[in-house]
Amino acid sequence: MAKDLQKLLRRMTLVEKIGQLSMLSGDFTATGPTLSPDFRDAVRAGRAGSLLNLWGREAVLEVQRLAVEETRLGIPLVFGFDVLHGHRTIFPIPLAEAGSFDPMLWELTARRSAAEATADGISLTFAPMLDVARDPRWGRIAESPGEDPWLAAAYATAKVRGFQGDDLASPDSLPATAKHFGAYGAVLAGREYASVEVSERTLHEVHLPAFVAAVQAGVAAVMPALTDLGGVPATAHAPLLRRELRRNQGFDGVIVSDHSAVSDLLAHGVAGDLAEAAALALRAGVDIDMMGRAYERGLPLALERGLVTEREIDAAVRRVLRWKQRLGLFEDPYRGLSAAPAQSVGHLDRALAREAARRSMVLLKNDGDLLPLSASARRVAVIGPLAAAGGELLGPWWAAGDRASAVSYRDGLAEGLPDREIRHAAGCAIGGDGGNGDASGFAEAVALARWSDVAVLCLGEAAELSGEAASRADPGLPGLQRDLAEAVIATGTPTLLVLTSGRPLIEPAILSRAPAVMAAWFPGIEGGAALADLVSGQAAPSGRLAVSWPADRGQIPVFFGQRPTGRPAPGDGGRYVSRYLDRPSTPLYPFGHGMGYTRFALDTLTVTVDTLGPDQDLGVSVGVTNTGRRAGQETVLLFLHDPVASSARPLLELRGFQRIELQPGERGTVRFTLPPAAFELLDHRLRPAREPGRVEIMVGPAADRDRLLSTWIELQPA
Repeated sequence: MAKDLQKLLRRMTLVEKIGQLSMLSGDFTATGPTLSPDFRDAVRAGRAGSLLNLWGREAVLEVQRLAVEETRLGIPLVFGFDVLHGHRTIFPIPLAEAGSFDPMLWELTARRSAAEATADGISLTFAPMLDVARDPRWGRIAESPGEDPWLAAAYATAKVRGFQGDDLASPDSLPATAKHFGAYGAVLAGREYASVEVSERTLHEVHLPAFVAAVQAGVAAVMPALTDLGGVPATAHAPLLRRELRRNQGFDGVIVSDHSAVSDLLAHGVAGDLAEAAALALRAGVDIDMMGRAYERGLPLALERGLVTEREIDAAVRRVLRWKQRLGLFEDPYRGLSAAPAQSVGHLDRALAREAARRSMVLLKNDGDLLPLSASARRVAVIGPLAAAGGELLGPWWAAGDRASAVSYRDGLAEGLPDREIRHAAGCAIGGDGGNGDASGFAEAVALARWSDVAVLCLGEAAELSGEAASRADPGLPGLQRDLAEAVIATGTPTLLVLTSGRPLIEPAILSRAPAVMAAWFPGIEGGAALADLVSGQAAPSGRLAVSWPADRGQIPVFFGQRPTGRPAPGDGGRYVSRYLDRPSTPLYPFGHGMGYTRFALDTLTVTVDTLGPDQDLGVSVGVTNTGRRAGQETVLLFLHDPVASSARPLLELRGFQRIELQPGERGTVRFTLPPAAFELLDHRLRPAREPGRVEIMVGPAADRDRLLSTWIELQPA
């Protein structure tokens, strides 16, 4: 078959070759995606090798037929779409779902998304997004698996496996794209599209491991970041793409640019015109130009000027053709759509969406055991601009989802608490448009709070205030919501604050005054039903934070994997040490924090050996007891710390997590197995190495040393 592709390549004109390297977009209207006449002409002329933003069985069949039957060579198209956390069934955003600490759940939601998307003709998703993110000002933290590289790598493996299945050519396999390669999550000041300045060590230790895991899992495509890395845009970064991704990591799929990223090289200041931009991207290793039309318009000129060779163009075309072959498109261009009867694409997997939302919500505090609601709480006030705004619960990327399909908090609580009297008041608008807002609804909200036995205060962000191009210098409650919260809490009515957002919202005063706080994030179509399950006690919260929750804006970025300083702050303070004069240095809630409706105690941390040889696995076990009166689930995290190494190691390095479910009074054991690679670090040449010496092993529920059990082992030299 490889010989057949070579014959096909020899038959292609330059226009047709460049067409295979060009991804064009469908048009959106109020009723869904459409095609313009110009778009159809481009397909017929062989000037498009892949499309995005076109979905739906009939539309895809029609356009694929144009490519296969009405072009000179009949090369099939790839249809790409942003299926980030659901296609029609919208699940919680990745930052929320990562907090379930459950790879099986991550894989199940991806598998369901793949089934729905492929039934709609999609043959490529631009997910998973694997950018490690530690700055809540950045809107795209919502799409991230959080702050930790080890967790992000586990997430990458599960998502690639879930999207793609066992066979890329299978009609229900949704080829995945790992994005955004090159430390996009470290943008300057959390500002979208800004520059990135990280050390080579931080790049390799923090921002690349998730992509290594995705490549090892067989990811079909990789997308470079829109940003520059140390002054070189990732789209034109040959050392990053050719040396690191292709040679070092062994990636053999296609590299597809982000939207208009090739033409953006002009604005980056590294290319003078489209010919130079196209040449830089192609020679760096970018195979497909998404919607920049820089390859279409610039590569012919670049070829004339000698900026690229036709051999280099052929190499990229060959990779694209081989990729399409792996996807099974030459054998079945329609990927089963033409032979199989039309599937019902209106059916939503509400059960899985509800389970994912329950597992992703994080109970940050629960003073006085306000939750679950007692039988005496008969009158429930559901207050706030997010209370009845079901569509906002889908978040900023809702693909082919229907905002009307979402269950709002008000409706979910009304159905889930049928024996209670539920009343609702918005209080104010969500805000965020820069206006002062209208406080005329405060009086109704306050009166309703006074009437009730418990107030459920639903505050947070509109979906458009999170995601791409939604950086916020002040990542707190927008508009008048802070004032509304103060007014409701001041009534003295026990209040549950439900925060809907794509980032940690920094409101220390409000969070300290509210008796109970639930981080619901953007929970997806079943958010209201899931909240009702948790509030009523039908289910217990088990979500944990995948990102540290700052106590103050001035702490940003704050994360658990920081390195030691030469002047650490002692417990009793001190002037010339690493600390703030006016604020704590620690987050309000650490990575891994999350409460349930019971209590757990950890004890008896043991390791299988005290001295570990270079080829030995290390077994670690810890006892866990449910000391409360309800069944519950605990998440146990395992950290390492190497106190003396050739380069200073982070104070805590995550190396594992396990969940355990226990009945009241029940005791169980959580076991970990650490392979030799878990103890490797990068040497001065940034190559994996094992250094002998003592290593601390710690386990506990969160990245908080005061809550961790600890023991030591000795590493023998390799």
